[in-house]
Amino acid sequence: MSNNQFKKGELYSFITGKASTAMARRLQKNFKQHGIEITIEQWSVLYHLWKQDGLSQQELCSATFRDKPSITRLVDNLEKLKLVKRVASKEDRRMNLINLTEAAKKLQDQTMDMANQTLNEALGGVTAEEIEICKSVLQRVYDNLK
Repeated sequence: MSNNQFKKGELYSFITGKASTAMARRLQKNFKQHGIEITIEQWSVLYHLWKQDGLSQQELCSATFRDKPSITRLVDNLEKLKLVKRVASKEDRRMNLINLTEAAKKLQDQTMDMANQTLNEALGGVTAEEIEICKSVLQRVYDNLK
């Protein structure tokens, strides 16, 4: 028996994708208005490095749900912006660890504030209970598919 309560054409991925894209666009716009010249994709890599500096590129792939070529390109561009630097691992010299620079550390508070502001704007009129239900349902969908 199907649990799909949506009309034909209203797929979960379409609805969540639309919301995610709208939030990413708004956050990108907010960054640009404040003179922060990084993309949302680059910010997502920085976000995971702010949580734990010195991750490998493979760990960043897992954390961001991106493939190796995408992470390589993102790290290359973040290096050009002088926001990260690659350092060979002492345990395995074939592996690079990605470390934040001081410039990236200085961006953390400002960009996190903007992300929180964007999220609050997106959740206007949504109750705490509705948010918890949504998080729970989406987590269950993810768990069912991983």
